[in-house]
Amino acid sequence: MKHTAKVGEERTELKRVMGPGLLLLFIVGDILGTGIYALTGQVAAQVGGVVWLPFVVAFVVALLTAFSYLELVTKYPRAAGAALYTHKAFGIHFLTFLVAFAVMSSGITSASTASRAFAANFSSAFGFDFGAYGVTFIALCFIALVGIINFRGVTESVMTNVLLTVVELTGLLIIIAIGLWAISAGQGDISRAWDFQPAGDRGVFWSVIGATTLAFFAMVGFEDSVNMAEECKEPSRMFPKVLLTGLVITGLIYVLVSISAIALVPAAELGEGDTPLLKVVQAGAPAFPLGIFGIITMFAVANSALINMMMASRLIYGMSREAVLPASLGKVHPTRRTPFVAILFTTALAFALITFAGSVPALGGTTALLLLCVFTVVNVAVLVLRKDKVEHQHFRTPTILPVLGAISCAFLAGPWTGRDPFQYLIAACLLALGVVLWLATVGIMRSARQAT
Repeated sequence: MKHTAKVGEERTELKRVMGPGLLLLFIVGDILGTGIYALTGQVAAQVGGVVWLPFVVAFVVALLTAFSYLELVTKYPRAAGAALYTHKAFGIHFLTFLVAFAVMSSGITSASTASRAFAANFSSAFGFDFGAYGVTFIALCFIALVGIINFRGVTESVMTNVLLTVVELTGLLIIIAIGLWAISAGQGDISRAWDFQPAGDRGVFWSVIGATTLAFFAMVGFEDSVNMAEECKEPSRMFPKVLLTGLVITGLIYVLVSISAIALVPAAELGEGDTPLLKVVQAGAPAFPLGIFGIITMFAVANSALINMMMASRLIYGMSREAVLPASLGKVHPTRRTPFVAILFTTALAFALITFAGSVPALGGTTALLLLCVFTVVNVAVLVLRKDKVEHQHFRTPTILPVLGAISCAFLAGPWTGRDPFQYLIAACLLALGVVLWLATVGIMRSARQAT
């Protein structure tokens, strides 16, 4: 039976299987995950007890940019996301490629970090010391499994995402429940949530800004959903309500988790090590099986890896369809109806990154840095594209919001925030690789034109 496109739903080779419920779980599952499970302690080390405040600031910045994405994804419901919007707004091939590569790199870097976190938690949960090489091997096996699930099809990938989202959400609800129970029993100290302890001599404002650059990594993920537009039913109609609902849900969960954490564990202790939420469980519910929570954490970071690899492969597919990347990367498997060449390409890059990946804060901060730069471009693009009219109705954001979004994202990406310089080095290396690939792509396309 031939598919008939509805209003705002362009014809596509990909299979439209995602309704509002699956899309909401995709968004919530993408935002939740490695960031909140691993970086809560790092944020506390920057600001002390008001650990919830940087998450609120990050939520506001993300919300501003989300409104710009909503206008663009409902206006152009296609898979390429930010790169497509950049291409339509500015028409500069080089800029489009860099944006596409930055988004893809952020997704693969995030997934690679999540894979290493999965391997480390696997080692801790089962009490084995696999050593550095063993952890890397487990991470590589895990990312290979993610690639297989991705190849099997979006239905399998999304259903796996549903399962993992439920598990990781359960873990955060456990933290909230433990916090509320302990506080009501008089065990916690809720007054810590208002105790500001700046890092060094930076003062209130710059300490919060510095912590926000970390917390922002926990808020990213909403932008990935636009790359699933061609696999959603009636994207122009359902995206605004679902995306905003997902952001509000995750923002509320982050605030409650942060307050529960700081009420039970002092900021200095919470900021030590890579398992802050495990310390909360130990402090508030010492009888709770810590191994079970360790497994929940493994599922949480697994979900981050799966969703980011789904996004990266769809982005490569979408940009191939736009003739920004070679046509071979846009090939769809004849039976699975998935972009298999793009999946192979992104999985191979993840393999390389896992082998040389750094710490969660370094790679998480780099992910946020790359996306803040991309978000700045997207917020400008939505204003430029106001002159481009489309036949179907779409969401329109108030003009002030993309203006504020561009300013806030550019500000948080700057070196004045106290961001670790190593993050700029990682980002520069990734973008340099992008430039090399762009030059190679231009050469291939030019040779193809000359041959014909």
